[in-house]
Amino acid sequence: MPYTLMKNVEFFTAALSRKYVFALQLGPDGMYSRVGTGIVEMFSDDLVRLKNFDGTATLYSRNDTKFQH
Repeated sequence: MPYTLMKNVEFFTAALSRKYVFALQLGPDGMYSRVGTGIVEMFSDDLVRLKNFDGTATLYSRNDTKFQH
């Protein structure tokens, strides 16, 4: 069962343990779909930066994105 990250301490724990996190966004059909996967590299109250498999980093808004591991 996937666990949804919501609190800063949860993002901190995921970053320390280097767990892969899935970024999900709500689509036009009302369903969540995966838009990215990576390790939490940086987080703030507004943004999360995930380091992707290929080494690039992507920023996601915490308001528009759900994060699970």
